[in-house]
Amino acid sequence: MSITVQASGATGLTTAEVEQRRRDGLTNDVPDRASRSVREIVRANVFTRINAILGVLFVVVLSTGSIIDGMFGLLIVANSAVGIIQEIRAKRTLDQLAIVSQAKPTVRRDGVAREVAPKDVVLDDLIELGPGDQIVVDGVVEESALLEIDESLLTGEADPIDKAVGAEVMSGSYVVSGSGAYRATKVGRDAYAAKLAEEASKFTLVHSELRTGIDKILKFITYLLIPAGLLSIYNQLFSSGESWRPAVTGMVAALVPMVPEGLVLMTSIAFAVGVVRLGRRQCLVQELPAIEGLARVDVVCADKTGTLTENGMRLSDIKILDGFDDREVRRALAAMAGDDPRPNASVQAIAEELTDRPEWQYTAVAPFSSAKKWSGFSYGEHGDWLLGAPDVLLDPDSEDARMAEELGSSGLRVLLLAQSDRPVDAPDAPGTVRPAALVVLEQKIRPDARETLDYFASQNVSIKVISGDNAVSVGAVASSLDLPGGDHAVDARRLPEDAGQLADVLDRETTFGRVRPDQKRAMVGALQSRGHTVAMTGDGVNDVLALKDSDIGVAMGAGSPATRAVAQIVLLDNKFATLPYVVGEGRRVIGNIERVSNLFLTKTVYSVLLAFLVGLAGIGSQIFDYEPIGYPFLPRHVTIAAWFTIGIPAFILSLAPNNERARTGFVSRVMRLAIPSGAVIGVATFVAYLIAYAGPDATETQKEQAGTTALITLIMIAMWVLAIVARPYVWWKVVLIGASVAAYVVLFTVPFTRDFFKLDPSNAALTTAAFVCGAVGIVLVEAIWWISAALHGEQRRLIPASPGGSA
Repeated sequence: MSITVQASGATGLTTAEVEQRRRDGLTNDVPDRASRSVREIVRANVFTRINAILGVLFVVVLSTGSIIDGMFGLLIVANSAVGIIQEIRAKRTLDQLAIVSQAKPTVRRDGVAREVAPKDVVLDDLIELGPGDQIVVDGVVEESALLEIDESLLTGEADPIDKAVGAEVMSGSYVVSGSGAYRATKVGRDAYAAKLAEEASKFTLVHSELRTGIDKILKFITYLLIPAGLLSIYNQLFSSGESWRPAVTGMVAALVPMVPEGLVLMTSIAFAVGVVRLGRRQCLVQELPAIEGLARVDVVCADKTGTLTENGMRLSDIKILDGFDDREVRRALAAMAGDDPRPNASVQAIAEELTDRPEWQYTAVAPFSSAKKWSGFSYGEHGDWLLGAPDVLLDPDSEDARMAEELGSSGLRVLLLAQSDRPVDAPDAPGTVRPAALVVLEQKIRPDARETLDYFASQNVSIKVISGDNAVSVGAVASSLDLPGGDHAVDARRLPEDAGQLADVLDRETTFGRVRPDQKRAMVGALQSRGHTVAMTGDGVNDVLALKDSDIGVAMGAGSPATRAVAQIVLLDNKFATLPYVVGEGRRVIGNIERVSNLFLTKTVYSVLLAFLVGLAGIGSQIFDYEPIGYPFLPRHVTIAAWFTIGIPAFILSLAPNNERARTGFVSRVMRLAIPSGAVIGVATFVAYLIAYAGPDATETQKEQAGTTALITLIMIAMWVLAIVARPYVWWKVVLIGASVAAYVVLFTVPFTRDFFKLDPSNAALTTAAFVCGAVGIVLVEAIWWISAALHGEQRRLIPASPGGSA
């Protein structure tokens, strides 16, 4: 897209000068997105602490000559391969969407203005500016028409700064009002915000309550692993009385299940899959924790224009006032619309309808800003004209104001065209205003807006419509969507300044009009002060401060570059209806990771406890002179025990639908089930093993039967924990649990698998004892879960999920 620049303006660089600068390397060579390279992704997924632990144990097992018992080594390959594949997929999705959504500056070259990618800007380029444009490189202002720059993203200073010719501008700031052009003086990594932007756009999993919780859990596990591991090593090598090969394999069998090898992997996969899924819906997640954050949101502040209504508008009517001539009014409107260098949706609608533009030359201009709510042009002998909000420019008690409010109450957008008695750039403008016409514009409500609002209502997420438009007009749109409180919209000019009083109003009301940018920011802060997690949607410059301060900022893809820069989530398809899918992904990630965390940590707890019990029994044999006891399982046993109670079910559950709203207290909830359940499994398995244990001099068959007895008990109770974690049930969860049980039946009954995994359930008495121990354990685990649910009000998880599998 290009437009011819007026001859009076500077022409910018020539094509030859641009090419010379490219050859000299004077380009804006900042990467489009600072995601990790493929090499860094591979390194991060291969060289992990968990892989290192498993790798050492794998080598130890191989030294005994038992390759089969080293099957757990496949976890190293699986952990690395799945993590690498998913993160590379997510990286590609993010990088492609980031290119689509990036701000494209308008650069003037050879007297023609055209949009280019930020990386194509070269030193000394002349870059045009208008409201909402983000400044992509540092420079010096060459042209200024009431140019105001907001540098709050860099300096924290919220007030816009006037930029006259010769003033410096910094990358990362954006235009609030006015227009102009600046010459690039620092490009690439020399620009002020280049490093900040690089850090802000990295593919990251940090600063997340979920990740923080898992880190706490892993730290807790580490404290348990050290004494349990040392005790297991001592018992197997020095107390058990076994030869070195079975002693070493028993030691490895004790240590391997203590490591929650899949927990971090499942978390990474869940996040990465979420990014890819949302990418397919044209949703750019600029910061991965935003997926989790939006799932915790309980208040969504939505702008009206561009969110509930479509961006495009249509000129519906021009109602002439105060004896003005219809032809004069239309000529003034056509002139103003044609002369606006950066028309908004309303002005574009006027320009599209009134194409007969007069040859008027303006002598002064006042760009539109959200603070004053009007714009204007002075045309010398043709008059000083204003276009803006009727309730700002008119006497509220006048007949014209009442007519404008009546039109606005039907959902129409109404602007006032008026004449002023002084130039529009005068310090005391607008001065005395003479109404000329009411310009009536139609806004189309998005067809999916009602469905989206209904979804949030069903999820107990409050909606606050916050708009800069007339309160009556905003209320009309809200009422047409059956939003509670839409019939009595609040005019923000009457809102209290005190944060506490403002929070009280926000608790009661849902719809607000004539909200200034600083008020939007204050409203977000007031909601947060009451403990709410707030998401803010917007597409205009006036939304930037609120987007920045909200817990989750959501920008429309067609919005200003500044809003896209500060938002964590960008809806590239400009559909408010995409938000429920984003919320759904966040809830899926958090809810499902909580589920699978229960499985992995239960395994860690029972493995550590079993190792402690066996180790203490071994030490006791030396003190009290009874027969020593070795670890009940081979490494292959702990491998198959995890296959269908944790591994495969956890992977499926981590990707399943889950619409339960995220809550705080992730770590405590997981521990409430994992610790007592793991303790029951550990004790029951140890008891079953003691019943079947025939001493260190037992035959190979007796050892296999003892190990099988303990394994049956462990699998039974662990399978019940899986059944608890999978609640509430839907058909596919029942199939998953049934298939897992069937798989173990096959492993224990088919001769080949029995021999391969050294399983022997042929002793009826011992197998019966295993089932009795398992049944007792199941009753205890179920009782623990019921007691915990009753104490913490979580019985709702017994309620069947909604159709389609949501839980």
